[in-house]
Amino acid sequence: MKSFLSLVMATALLAGAASAQTIERIKETGQLKLGYRVDAAPLSFQAEDGNPGGYTPLVCAELAQGILNTIQIPNLDVEFVPVGAQERFEKVAAGEIDLLCGAATITLSRREIVDFSIPVFADGTSILLPLNGSDNFADLAGKKLGVRRDTTTETALTNTLTGAGLFAEVVRFADHDAAMEALENGALDAYFADQSILAALWLSSEDRGNLKLSNAILTVEQHGLAMARGDTEFRLMVDRLLSAMYARGVMQKIFETTLPGIQPGEFLRAMFTMAPIPQ
Repeated sequence: MKSFLSLVMATALLAGAASAQTIERIKETGQLKLGYRVDAAPLSFQAEDGNPGGYTPLVCAELAQGILNTIQIPNLDVEFVPVGAQERFEKVAAGEIDLLCGAATITLSRREIVDFSIPVFADGTSILLPLNGSDNFADLAGKKLGVRRDTTTETALTNTLTGAGLFAEVVRFADHDAAMEALENGALDAYFADQSILAALWLSSEDRGNLKLSNAILTVEQHGLAMARGDTEFRLMVDRLLSAMYARGVMQKIFETTLPGIQPGEFLRAMFTMAPIPQ
């Protein structure tokens, strides 16, 4: 019994040490490092001037002010660090960034290496295809289907094809620009990605008159801010601040600023009104 109690106490002490690590580091250094995706417009991207842009970096900029007010230090140096899709979670786990402020779907496999805040966005996989193309999934059998590699969309597309017993040639791309070029040139029959990303790609395409964005949503995905796994105090602080931002209508205003004229989907509308109570 004594050894069991010692193990429990040791585990509790280790958990306590881990839970304070980010807050204590911010207090000691006066620095907050925020990672952001450079290629996931309109949610997270690098603007022409080199600065971060999009919905989630704006959420994190507001969040940074809340962190400063909460921990009450004289100044907070906020640094936005650009990250790619492949190494973003590893950078969080390694402590190179304190929060990942990009398009990051919450999944159980990702939670093996990082933790997530409460959801900050809701999106879903959709399809961008030629104007005369069919967005009926069964009609895409035997076609060339594009997807961004190392994403939840790639996994969802592969699983859906397998589950439906359909064969298609899945072409995996390192970035959205290369995929759009292939779609515009007729080398692809359809491109799969988050609906918000596809909307931004379609709006910026010079060939958008020959393309259409499907209304079909093949998956529902909740996005969160990734942080170090086991850092419970920091996660609680972030969740409280986000909940207060929901309650004050800040999250909805940020959405309207970064996606003017776009109506939020039903799942996102529900999040704007059903976030946890901040107290």
